[in-house]
Order: sequence, then C-alpha cells, then structure tokens
Amino acid sequence: MPDGQTRGINVAVTAWSAGTGWRADALCRQAETAEAMGFHSFWLPENHFGDQRSVPAPLTLLAAVAARTSRIRLGSTSYLLPIRHPLLAAEEVAVLDQLSNGRVILGMGRGMSGPVFDAFGISASDKRKLFQANLEIMCSAWRGDPIAGSKQGKPVVLAPLPVQRPHPPLWVAAFGPLALKQVARLGLPYLASPVESLATLEQNYQHYRLALKAAKKNPVSTVPVMRTIFISERRESANAVRARLESSLPPAMRREGVAVEDWAIVGDRSYVSDKLQEYIGRLGINHLIARGGLPGVDGNAQLKSHQLLLDIIAGF
Repeated sequence: MPDGQTRGINVAVTAWSAGTGWRADALCRQAETAEAMGFHSFWLPENHFGDQRSVPAPLTLLAAVAARTSRIRLGSTSYLLPIRHPLLAAEEVAVLDQLSNGRVILGMGRGMSGPVFDAFGISASDKRKLFQANLEIMCSAWRGDPIAGSKQGKPVVLAPLPVQRPHPPLWVAAFGPLALKQVARLGLPYLASPVESLATLEQNYQHYRLALKAAKKNPVSTVPVMRTIFISERRESANAVRARLESSLPPAMRREGVAVEDWAIVGDRSYVSDKLQEYIGRLGINHLIARGGLPGVDGNAQLKSHQLLLDIIAGF
C-alpha cells in the first residue's frame, strides 16, 4: 500500500510543534519524521496576526518541507483565496507543485476572522463571491488558458504550470450551510471544521451530498476529516490531556455545553479504535488528518500517539 494508506484510509498529520516560531530545520524534521513513519500527508493551516506561531504563508513553509522530503504529500488546510490576487496565488501553488514534484493538496478557505478581512481591506460579506471568482481565475490559469487582460502581442499564460494536471487536488474548508452549498456547487471535497461534533459532521455531510445532487454534480469520493487525537495507554496521561483541552475551550463553546469528546478523540488504544470505527461507519471517511500540538504534550508523547494511530488503522 502507498505510504499512509491503510485499507482505503489515508492517515495524515499536521505539524505538531511550532516551538518559539517557525524555523525551517525544526519544521522539516517533523515532516521528515512523518514521512519516515509512513504518513500520507503533512498539513499546515493558515492564520494571521496571532503570535509567533501564526502561519500567514503556509505555502512558503511547505516549500521548505518539499526540499527535505520526497514522498509525503503537502497540504494546506485553509489557503485563504479572498485575501489574495488569484494569479499570484495560482503561481505560488504551481511553483510549490513543481518544487515537490506533484505532491500538493490545496485545501482552501474563505476565512472567518473580521479583523483579517479589515486588515486586507476586504468586506467580510464579499468573501464567498471573491472565493468563487478567484478560484475560477486560478483554475483557468492552471489549465494554461490565456490570461484575461493580456491584450498586446502574444497571449500571456501561466508558467510554470503545476505538475498535477490540470491542478493539484482541491479541497474546500467549510463551516455553515452557505459554505456547504458553495462547496457542493463546485463539486469539490468538503473539509470539515475540526471542532464540530460527530453528530454535526454527520448532518453536514447529509446536507452536502443533497446539495451535490441538487447542483447535478457527481458524488465526491474524497471524504476528509480533521480531528484532535491523542492516544496513551496511561489513563492519567489521557485524562490530563483531556482536562487541558477542556480548559482551552473558548468561553462561547463552554456556554454552549461543548465537551472535549465532541471534537477530540483522547484515550487508550481501544477507545480511540472504537471512536474511529464510528467515524468511518457514520461518515465514510477515507482521509483522516490528526491534529498535533496539544497543550502539555511533548514531542515523544506525540510521536508515540501518532504511531499508535497508524497501528490502529492498519488493523481495520
């Protein structure tokens, strides 16, 4: 079987430690470790204006990873199209696909943070319209179509083009019914929010699949889910991680009665195996992205958890 794939399930990881900031050597060591362990792909989010751990340019970081790895696929969970010029974005993606010899999975997003839209001079109410328009321009450029506006002399086309033709796999992060409908109209895979409950995800996938039919799109075979996962045979370790995750919940989620078990899978091997089987049975997932960087979990404990995850899914 290909790296990270066990009985039809591709198992992926996010970067699990930013330390005191993003340094190429530390980031690349994580990706090299993930590749050596046999994970299918290595993922980075996009976020802005937080602290030294923010990831405003995930493709730049993945370019460093591309130079130090050879097989593992490189994914972005939420490359924000509305805040970017579509041709520059298309060029960045194409260059990364060239650097990595066709290993990019482009997870895209519209964004949710009002301050980010304000900082980039964009109205939040325009995010879906901008996402759609920018993606159309990017797909046209990746196909090698003449770029609109090139009126003098020889038509201008994107160069280089991506290795993967016509473009890398495109997934869309979505949160809420309007976003789900837009993903379905595009006929692209839906990447669910990592903090929604299993019951909510089940409802979301039902709405998404109905929207695919309404839009007369073919069924989408890629079913990805991102979950916070920690596995330990030491009950006290799992309980401590669960407690820290509980304390890290935003006040709004606490007021709504959201429990750690709604969005994280933390426990011993037997518990995690049963929960993952439930996710597979209820959602039909075939891509599992395990989130790392849990509070209070050091590198050794994280790697032990990751290996147990691979062992669990290999046994399905």
